[in-house]
Amino acid sequence: MSTAAWSPVSLTVVSAGADAPGPTRLLADRVTEAVCRSLASGGARADVEVVELHRLTADLARSAARGHVGLDLREAVAAVAAADGLVMATPVLAASPSPVFDAFLAVLGNGLLPGTPVLLALDAGSRRQPPDLTRALCGRLAGAHAVPVPTVVVATPAGRGAAAHGDAERLHARVDRAAAELAAAMRSRRR
Repeated sequence: MSTAAWSPVSLTVVSAGADAPGPTRLLADRVTEAVCRSLASGGARADVEVVELHRLTADLARSAARGHVGLDLREAVAAVAAADGLVMATPVLAASPSPVFDAFLAVLGNGLLPGTPVLLALDAGSRRQPPDLTRALCGRLAGAHAVPVPTVVVATPAGRGAAAHGDAERLHARVDRAAAELAAAMRSRRR
């Protein structure tokens, strides 16, 4: 079946930034645009749904404390579970992902994302990112039976700034490479 004959693919974007539009959401949007371009170049169109975790903070806290999953949180989990591919973006605070990102991964649990390709995007506060964090997050996604793409996008302050042209070019190239990997994995999953 050619990709031109496909129905639209479902791309869900999970942003764990503290507000919108903050740097994490802007990173998620940049990555999402690159994924959509890559899918379009293969003849596919993406239906995009965005899940803003900062809006689910109270639901995530209730879920952690009492195991109660509210309607908004159930809808977010359903959007993630139904997706053909995921972009998951989180700020990195003290070498850890956002607490709401951690809580959302806990709600997803094990086995909810069988074979779902995931592009992980980290909004880092410093120039260097501990490789252990990337491995740990990819491991947690694999625990949910998701398939993280090989390239993790790490945006640092230098990569976002206009002054550091070389860093910005490297970030752009990394976004494009990760987006192409996710688009290819989504196409492969649809076959």
